[in-house]
Amino acid sequence: MSAETLLDESIRRKLEPLMLTPQRVRAGAMKGDRRSTKRGTSVEFADYRNYTPGDDLRRLDWNVYARLDKPVLKLLEDEEDLAVHVWLDTSGSMGFPQDGDSAQNKLTYAKKLAAAIGYIALAENDRLGITAGGKSFGPARGRAQIVPMLRFLQATESSGQTDLNRALTDYATRATRPGLMFVISDLFSPTGHVDGLNRLLGKGYEVVMIHLLSREELEPPLAGDLRLIDTETGAPQEISLDDGLRELYVRRLDEWREGIRTDCVRRGVGHVSAASDIPYERVLFNDLRRLGTVR
Repeated sequence: MSAETLLDESIRRKLEPLMLTPQRVRAGAMKGDRRSTKRGTSVEFADYRNYTPGDDLRRLDWNVYARLDKPVLKLLEDEEDLAVHVWLDTSGSMGFPQDGDSAQNKLTYAKKLAAAIGYIALAENDRLGITAGGKSFGPARGRAQIVPMLRFLQATESSGQTDLNRALTDYATRATRPGLMFVISDLFSPTGHVDGLNRLLGKGYEVVMIHLLSREELEPPLAGDLRLIDTETGAPQEISLDDGLRELYVRRLDEWREGIRTDCVRRGVGHVSAASDIPYERVLFNDLRRLGTVR
């Protein structure tokens, strides 16, 4: 699958009119080239910022460029800059199902979601950063970065274990521009994720948690005496799966998922529960719109 197929042309057309909208005003955010959500449009000069490849050349201040030989953009009072962060879980469990339809593979699904969110951000000239598997794309800005962003995501693979608390805490410690952050993960982490989430919130991030599971994890199709292998550690587990054990599994899974949702709501974190056999467009156009994060 080529990088461009992460977002086909029909999806890109649907993404064009959309924008990402944080629910809280970001204190100290620098001015930028973002469409304002305020009523009215100010044409009063506010500030300059350095030109970034992909910026609209019509916004260059050619007088400053002639004097200083330095490309800068003029910014207006109403224009807002938004820092958009995407953290993508690439642990071994995200590679499930391995032998199923690639469209239902959790990492493939997650990459398409991340690509769509990144497309909206870059098309709006927001400041985008993506972290996946310990590697980073950005910070980047502008439409010229869309293809490099897609190539970065396409090259991402699943492997190993992820300590979510450590990963999110490290991210909160390193990043200098808090903003709107999307965490896309199955949340299978022995240490949990709450401590890392608290660190992000304490640093001023507005977090949207996209909890992604496969249909087989939600409704196990297996039965009988089984030997299950942990996709991250390789550890085996012998079980006898009958109707009673399956019902217990589903009940505890539902309790776990509901506990995550409740905890997110209590902390003011946006929460979306997704299954990889459901079209990812539904997350974009229904769930994130319902949260008010996409408009």
